[in-house]
Amino acid sequence: MAYYNAYNSENLHEFQHALYRGIKETCEPQRNIIILCIGTDRATGDCLGPLVGQSLKDKKLESQGVYIFGTLDEPVHAKNLCQSIEVLKKVEQPFVITVDACLGKLENVGYVTFGPGPIKPGAGVNKQLPEIGDFHINGIVNMSGFMEFFVLQNTRLNLVIKMADYISKGLCYAVQNLKKERALYRPSNFL
Repeated sequence: MAYYNAYNSENLHEFQHALYRGIKETCEPQRNIIILCIGTDRATGDCLGPLVGQSLKDKKLESQGVYIFGTLDEPVHAKNLCQSIEVLKKVEQPFVITVDACLGKLENVGYVTFGPGPIKPGAGVNKQLPEIGDFHINGIVNMSGFMEFFVLQNTRLNLVIKMADYISKGLCYAVQNLKKERALYRPSNFL
């Protein structure tokens, strides 16, 4: 698993390309991309997902045929995750990219990880929620090990905002390039 430091803007280009390659390798061309941003703005450390979702909405990513769930206005969190999953199932051939905050080792705080497969939201604070996603992106917002809920409540907003900006730039780049590439190679273009 690759770790990208969200504080280091010099590696943003590398992060964008790696994220694009990872999604491209996992997502079949006919699938509809859904970005599910999990979290709540009631806890500073847990607002990473809604901040990413809001940024993607503000950048008009939905106008490019991408579904976005989980924003500051309409967050997806522990209390409504199961209902949100039911809505996602109504999308034809969904490919779900989940974005969530997580806790980790002190030396990894501020880093972003991603890869194929689902995440288990709420695991860091011992909540029993369903796994979700075909591809996941995690932002390590604080350290784990003791009083996780308190730690999430007392995470620096500055860190979370920088990480949300970094992730949203990476997702915009990856999805926009994936959409362009798919448009170039549609069978109708060869007739």
